[in-house]
Amino acid sequence: MDHIVTVQDAVTAFADFMEPTNAELDAIEREMPVILADVDLLDAHITTLDRTPTELDSRRIRRARRRALAARVALLNRNGAGAPVVA
Repeated sequence: MDHIVTVQDAVTAFADFMEPTNAELDAIEREMPVILADVDLLDAHITTLDRTPTELDSRRIRRARRRALAARVALLNRNGAGAPVVA
C-alpha cells in the first residue's frame, strides 16, 4: 500500500526567502497603470460576453483599448525606447 504524503515545498510555498524583492515591487508599481488599464479593457469585454454589444458597449471597449494602449506607450516612454517591458 502506498502512502500519500505532502511535499513540504508546496505546503510552505510562501517562505521568507520567496518574497518579492524591492526591485520587483518597484517594477510592479511602475506597471500598475498598464495593469489597471488592461483590467478595464477585460471588464468591458466581459460585459458583452452574454449579449450582443450595443453601441455604448462598443464605445466603452474602444475607449478602454485606447487607454490601455496609451498606458503602454507612457510606460515605454518612461523606461526608454530600448528597455524591455514585461506586460
